[in-house]
Amino acid sequence: MTDEYYVIGLMSGTSMDGLDLAYVHFQRQESKWSFKIIYAETVSYSPQWLDDLNNARSLETSELDVLDEAYGSYLGIAVHNFLEKYAIQKVDFVASHGHTIHHRPNEGITVQIGSSRKILNEINLPVVNDFRTQDVQLRGQGAPLVPIGDELLFSKFDACLNLGGFSNISFRHQAKRVAFDISPANIVLNHYMKRVGQPFDCDGAMARSGEVYEDLLQQLNQLPYYSESIPKSLGIEWVESQLHPLINNDLSVPDILRTLVEHATFQIGQVLDNYQLNSLLVTGGGVFNSFFMERLAANTSSKIIIPADEVVEYKEALIFAFLGVLRWRNEINVLKSVTGAKKNHCSGVISLTK
Repeated sequence: MTDEYYVIGLMSGTSMDGLDLAYVHFQRQESKWSFKIIYAETVSYSPQWLDDLNNARSLETSELDVLDEAYGSYLGIAVHNFLEKYAIQKVDFVASHGHTIHHRPNEGITVQIGSSRKILNEINLPVVNDFRTQDVQLRGQGAPLVPIGDELLFSKFDACLNLGGFSNISFRHQAKRVAFDISPANIVLNHYMKRVGQPFDCDGAMARSGEVYEDLLQQLNQLPYYSESIPKSLGIEWVESQLHPLINNDLSVPDILRTLVEHATFQIGQVLDNYQLNSLLVTGGGVFNSFFMERLAANTSSKIIIPADEVVEYKEALIFAFLGVLRWRNEINVLKSVTGAKKNHCSGVISLTK
């Protein structure tokens, strides 16, 4: 079996920043994996695609099937353009996360759109996708899936924290890898920035100008999720049913943002200190929110390590490419200690070219 792969990883997260594409070289030597991100970029969604993805959860099954195929074509065209732009010649396969529309694992439901058949129509390359369904069928949370990459590619750090739509963390505890979503992050900050006509809070400037609303902060910190045992995960459904109803629309946007930043960084700090995690690798779009990072540093004694920008921005696309490699090799890529599934397993559906 070959120990070297060239893969394009695709990732679209809940923060709706766009589609991340990463062309990665993986190599396995003496049982250790290494990687190099050769090219990577983010393709922003058009206003129409943002509307379509935001409204997808209300679609009937037949309508969602249509969107699944349209989004698959979109992904295929994006890969085709990426290949041409960088004159990429060698690709073993594409590994696609898709875009999550429904995630209610306790009801046995997780749906990521992005038809592999439609991707194949646009590019003559094998596709690996649908990484979450099998885990939910095995009574797991279907998330997070990135920790196998943390275990095999970033093991020198005590913990790996991703600041995307949600903050999620991965670390070794009692001789096994554990991981879970900690709190909402960009998904709520971006939501309230839309009230002032902006897609996100650049450098956290608006949050910095606000004041903490102590009553709201206390209510947020008392949400039942935070006292639940792991494994556990968050989704947009939780935000809409549990968090948004707590926020009075009469509050100013700066005060809402300031309170949400304090809430998220407090919850992250609690986890870091409770588990005595000393070295913390931090990635994801939230790293570029300087005010958020300041409050995180103030809420923990852990040493915060920020890697090169390409890893900060594309770590999830990188690791979904790696999940594809493990699936291609028929090796374990989902850990029961992380998701709560009945067993460790190899997840993902391989679609081959004609």
